Amino acid sequence: MADKKKKNNGEDEKPIVVAKNAAELQKIRLEKLMSKPEKPVYIPERPKDYKPRDPLEFVRNVWGSSAGAGSGDFHVYRGVRRREYARQKFAKEKQDKDDAEEEYHKKIEENAKAAEERTAKKRAKRLKKKQKSKKAKIKKEAESDDESEPDNDAEEDNEDNDSKNNDVKVEKDTDVKDLSNGSR
Repeated sequence: MADKKKKNNGEDEKPIVVAKNAAELQKIRLEKLMSKPEKPVYIPERPKDYKPRDPLEFVRNVWGSSAGAGSGDFHVYRGVRRREYARQKFAKEKQDKDDAEEEYHKKIEENAKAAEERTAKKRAKRLKKKQKSKKAKIKKEAESDDESEPDNDAEEDNEDNDSKNNDVKVEKDTDVKDLSNGSR
């Protein structure tokens, strides 16, 4: 930065600062902007999209075969042709941009759907694994409970076996009676 002071008749003025690069230029502009914070700042609105004017309605003056076009008509034709080509180019670029944007949104949607499917599959796998581990834990706790109380379980098993045997005997007796009644 080169600092210079101008002296006019003994008065000191602000130093002139010459920006050597873009960063210094931006710093100078910010300092100038922030030196008076109460001053309103003009922020321009976003420019409107370019739209070429509609094609002209041609009213053709048809001359006879002996009359030719004047020397100024070629320049008019050339301007009309240039505007029409510009309009067609704009329409094609707009169509290409719309197609690219539509394709982009379609691709984003497909990616989100694929990601959701992968997530759902992994979620199901996690839940399945979690439930399997819970069942294993419950089974392990049940086995540890069985091992810790063998006396009570043995007595209960004997009682269960006795009741089962009695049920079987009753069933056999009824079957025999049914057969005897059916044969007579």
